Amino acid sequence: MRPVLVLELLILLTVANGTPVVAKRLFGSAFAQPLDGGALFADGRPWFGPSKTIRGVVLATLATAAAAGVLGLGWKVGALLGVVAMAGDLLASFIKRRLGLAPSSQAVGLDQIPESLLPMLAGRLFMPVTGLDIAVTTLLFFVGEVILSRLLCKWHVRDRPY
Repeated sequence: MRPVLVLELLILLTVANGTPVVAKRLFGSAFAQPLDGGALFADGRPWFGPSKTIRGVVLATLATAAAAGVLGLGWKVGALLGVVAMAGDLLASFIKRRLGLAPSSQAVGLDQIPESLLPMLAGRLFMPVTGLDIAVTTLLFFVGEVILSRLLCKWHVRDRPY
């Protein structure tokens, strides 16, 4: 296992997944167009819901690319991880809508694993990430996100603790 690489990956995952939350707090509803445009899937439910915005995906990708550059991993690595983290988040939202869960509702595991595991698997394209690195990073992100989310709610940065 590479502890420094795991720490850097955790930082990038935190930036990718935290940027939309911070952007919502900073900008409110400005520039927050729903990614699915309000379109409904065949089951009559939204594809993703109103909380998944173009602004969130774009800013998460840009912020993660910038953070990776600062960490010396290269902006392309950051852009890839940011895009794939957002894709994992969208996959989780899509599944939650199919299950009839409301936007921003809690689904422990589903809310953390796709947005951390998928970018780690994609990271293997550009980095020497091992299976152990992926497992440890995903587990640490899961635990950290559950704890951090509750703190951000307590500090009124997030609306809900998940």
